[in-house]
Amino acid sequence: MAEKHRVRFEPVGIEIDVAEDTTILRAAAEQGVMLMHGCKEGQCAACKSFILDGDDVEHDRYSTFALPDYEKEEGFTLLCRAHAYEDLTIELLNYDEEMIQSGLPIQEAEAEVVANDPVTHDLRHLVVRLDRELKFFPGQYLDFEVPGTGETRSFSMANTSARDGLLEFVIKVYPDGLFSRFLATEVAVGDRLRVTGPFGVFTLRDNPGADLVFVGGGAGMAPILSLLRSMAERGLDRKAVFYYGARRRHDLCFEAELRALEEKLPNFRYVPALSEPGDDGWDGEAGLITDVLRRAASVPGLRPGPGAPPPRPPKDGGLDLTGADAYVCGPPPMVEAALELLPALGVADKRVFYDKFTTTGEG
Repeated sequence: MAEKHRVRFEPVGIEIDVAEDTTILRAAAEQGVMLMHGCKEGQCAACKSFILDGDDVEHDRYSTFALPDYEKEEGFTLLCRAHAYEDLTIELLNYDEEMIQSGLPIQEAEAEVVANDPVTHDLRHLVVRLDRELKFFPGQYLDFEVPGTGETRSFSMANTSARDGLLEFVIKVYPDGLFSRFLATEVAVGDRLRVTGPFGVFTLRDNPGADLVFVGGGAGMAPILSLLRSMAERGLDRKAVFYYGARRRHDLCFEAELRALEEKLPNFRYVPALSEPGDDGWDGEAGLITDVLRRAASVPGLRPGPGAPPPRPPKDGGLDLTGADAYVCGPPPMVEAALELLPALGVADKRVFYDKFTTTGEG
């Protein structure tokens, strides 16, 4: 059995025991401590922290974009890749006091494939049924084992709870992706897959007086759809708008459900935008989704997409994000652009929550 060491997190004063063969992030999750994280693969930097005391730490492979060599030399670390070989004191640079001790137990389970259907040319709607109950917060994700490889890939749930043991996922298919190729060419109804989780902190925070803005692209649809479905189930009447970016009209998905959510949630609007509308007869928003968001916040009114109800402009005539909570999910370039833009539009840095969908092997 691997030797264990004591790791203390400041400024929250929480201590855990970490085995040498387990990353600090995984050990925390197993003990119900929900530290901020994203990809768990050393690419997104969401779990970056600083080592205050102790230096015997080894890291699994990671991207130097997430942790440059000079930062590592200064004492920074990525908790998702770090192994402790002595007692440590670590300063959390990014943490959520509401959530840090609300972690759900990590479980392993088998899942039977119920459906594996394309919803666009490169997005799949995967539905599985678990062999045991698994609790999770809307917006979290599971790790899927890729059979015969020893590798795992992470995907967010699109539903809000495992009713009848069912879980839904929206997964982008990459031509050379390990799980993508497996999903597109081999996975059939009735197949069984191994999953582990839940993971992730992309969950709806309790802040009743704040407006909500969701910004998504690609498979970032899944966790945002989970949050919106949760709002509808709970009857949350917070003012909310979802900006979803796609390339062409055939890249949009779940349109009917999102329009139906506008009826269930009177203060919710869905605003899709196409970066390459071409000759599709599109009369909705056009451009990169962050450019659409920037225009909405700086010019009077919003031009609604097809079938959308007239917008309800705030008092100043444009989209007012002052004091809002923002949730951003999708490919890294979109997320990075949104993280730069949203504070300029009035969203406090600490009220921007994001999930960056990195692809394994980047960097």
